[in-house]
Amino acid sequence: MAQDTLSIESSKFATPAAEGGRKRGLKWKITTAFSGLIFVLGLLVIGIVYHFAGQALQKQADLRSSAIATNLADASAGFVSRRSTLELDALVAKYGRLDGVAYAFVQDTKGEVLASSVQPFPAELKEAVVTTPASKSTSLRGKTVFETRAPVLDGQLGIARVGLWAETVQDDMRATLLPIVGLIFVCLALGVGLSIMLASRAIKPILELKTIADEISRGRLDATVSIQSDDEVGELGRSLERMRASLKAAMVRLNRDK
Repeated sequence: MAQDTLSIESSKFATPAAEGGRKRGLKWKITTAFSGLIFVLGLLVIGIVYHFAGQALQKQADLRSSAIATNLADASAGFVSRRSTLELDALVAKYGRLDGVAYAFVQDTKGEVLASSVQPFPAELKEAVVTTPASKSTSLRGKTVFETRAPVLDGQLGIARVGLWAETVQDDMRATLLPIVGLIFVCLALGVGLSIMLASRAIKPILELKTIADEISRGRLDATVSIQSDDEVGELGRSLERMRASLKAAMVRLNRDK
């Protein structure tokens, strides 16, 4: 009779438990929390890496453009001073064929183009000559170009101008950054997998205690609690075991008094 009463009383709490089963479980919550944290940190790391690596690669592109322009200015100084047009044309054409170079040309101090790798010479590149070193973004045939200028013989003979296709520079940056970003995503996936595994291990004893508590709520007081850990879950298990033992002793006394 007492066991029937206990079973009836426990059935009153069965509905909320069943409803709770349809809600998000503890494993899902822990996994979601850890995965979300890992994902946010991963995006932050990707953003930082992309920003600083992008700046470093852009600086390297600027240095390469500056080196090409400086070499062209130094190599063309003798040809400009001697008015060796054919040799200057051949030199500029060679620099214009370098990988990623959009154009290369030399102007005198009056702004006249002495030699150019692009024929006919684009009208958008015609401007007053500036004999001081400079870098800027311009456009050629509707595409962005990173241009660098270098003075020829300290600006006494003119200036050499070299443009790199922005698309080529950006492709080089992506080719360098994508493997790094891919590696970070692999680490993120491993972190999510690890969080799922840790969540499963963390809630396993809790699920065991839940099963035992369900058995006790149904009046089955012979199920012993076997959780043997020194943390809070272990303390909960020992408390549940004391409750089970107390209920079983009370049931024995009630049956004896009948």
